[in-house]
Amino acid sequence: MAKDTKKTGFSAYMPVTFLIGCGFFTMGLMDPLYDTYVPLFLRRYIESNVLVGGVMTLDNILQLFLIPVIAVWSDRTRTRIGRRMPFIVVMLPISAVLFHLIPVMAAVSLLALVLILFAFNIFKTSVRGPVVALMPDTIPGDFRSEANGVINTMGGIGLIVGTLALTRLMNIQVGLPFTVAGGCIIAATLILLLFVRERIPENAGEETRTRVLDSIRTVFSAGDSSVARILVSLFFWFMAYEGVKPFLGLYLVEAVGVAESNAALAQGIAGISSVLLAIPTGYFAHRMGRRRYIRLSLALLTVILLLIPITGAIALSRDLSLSGRLGIFLILMFLYGAVWIGIVVNSFPMLWQMANFDNMGIYTGLYYTFSQSAAILAPPITGAVIDLSGYPGIFVFGGVCMLVACFIMGGVSAGEAADSPGRSKQAV
Repeated sequence: MAKDTKKTGFSAYMPVTFLIGCGFFTMGLMDPLYDTYVPLFLRRYIESNVLVGGVMTLDNILQLFLIPVIAVWSDRTRTRIGRRMPFIVVMLPISAVLFHLIPVMAAVSLLALVLILFAFNIFKTSVRGPVVALMPDTIPGDFRSEANGVINTMGGIGLIVGTLALTRLMNIQVGLPFTVAGGCIIAATLILLLFVRERIPENAGEETRTRVLDSIRTVFSAGDSSVARILVSLFFWFMAYEGVKPFLGLYLVEAVGVAESNAALAQGIAGISSVLLAIPTGYFAHRMGRRRYIRLSLALLTVILLLIPITGAIALSRDLSLSGRLGIFLILMFLYGAVWIGIVVNSFPMLWQMANFDNMGIYTGLYYTFSQSAAILAPPITGAVIDLSGYPGIFVFGGVCMLVACFIMGGVSAGEAADSPGRSKQAV
């Protein structure tokens, strides 16, 4: 089996990877619309950026607890259609319906908006772990960077459709982008159900009933600190990413001066560069080494984030036009997306490389535990930064967090494509 894999390479897995990417397409479709317009909906009722950031952490709080539990639950699930698919075919369509209702409830009251956000995030959060774990269940460890590049390309296409196409529908009717997105999500669910068949390896272990906490202790019992270092590093780079992301739309509207219909431009431009670079970054990291590639990306992101307030100040001092200021910012966001995708594509495969079939969901859950812990803390902090020092401060905050992550990542010694699955290099 291994010899055949080496001969055929990743090309043999390309078709099924694109099909699995339909699940990531739905996430890419929902997330930018949610992150861009929910803060604007909230500003109808809430003036404080700190409070807006606090409400925006609702999904992250749910992800912190729900994703690890649901991911481990799906590890243990055995049905005719697989162990991940039952969660996907039930929870994704419900998420689509609730997503459609968000702008409807936003027009009613703050309480109605918060309640629908809570319900939507329960279902969207619960399905994320099984959607993500579907790929490493199917693709061998040698090719997961390349495969992650493909499925992140699909997620990026969803982001582009959501930000640069569906947002135009806001000019026709406020809720129309959410309704169309919901229909796309249901269609993607049908594609996954009809065309993706989950694979159970011949050497898969017997199903266990280990408690979640015991399973997590097992994960951290490896012979070196690579798992812990990767998780702490991703905590810091997500502090940067999640601290900046919810306020990009507000930054464009309130600081740069664009119309609300263009509030998603920054995420859309970053999404385009992510789509262009997602697949190549998987191949580059396979040859260069995942750790080295991630560290290089973190260093570059530090520079890009620090350049945003610097170039913004220069543009204001020279009294550049709106189009000039916007153009400079979007160029930097294009570079940001191109570099950021290299981290996203290669960090998950590093963790999966240390996992085996029976605990793939646990590693997936831990990734989200640490990333969502950062996502919970970051928006209120950056909201406070904006209230105290203005929008430039959030980009400085992000740059510092990226730099810290780069240093911590230097001590990682496992997770490369050549490593044996299920253990670190120094594991006994």
